[in-house]
Amino acid sequence: MLKTIQQRVVFKNTTAAFLYELYIDAKLHQAVTGADVKISKKAGAAFSAYDGYCYGINLQLLPNRLIVQSWRASDWMDDDLDSTLILQFEQQGNDVVLSMVHANVKEEQAKSILDGWNQFYWKPWKEYLKMLRAKK
Repeated sequence: MLKTIQQRVVFKNTTAAFLYELYIDAKLHQAVTGADVKISKKAGAAFSAYDGYCYGINLQLLPNRLIVQSWRASDWMDDDLDSTLILQFEQQGNDVVLSMVHANVKEEQAKSILDGWNQFYWKPWKEYLKMLRAKK
């Protein structure tokens, strides 16, 4: 059975443009996650992250607003469907609400993938933003 993971995460005192770049800019992405990433700012381009653990294709990119990717993990079976990842960045005053939908995730992997987003992305992003504010 396939599941859809949904999250809304609030990032304080930042911009949608900056968070978009944290994900789609290879140097920033790698600086925050500490893992090898290959990613392009072009729709149709392949990407891989976390030393090749996850990979896919950028399906749609709306700068500073939306990232849609086909996404799969290296430990998935060849006949598993690709999942679809949607990241939407919404500026609300000084804060950004990131809405994530990760669809077509196998039920037995949904919890670990959800935990992975929190542990390897949202928490490091918040720590990185805190560090940048402390430098000002």
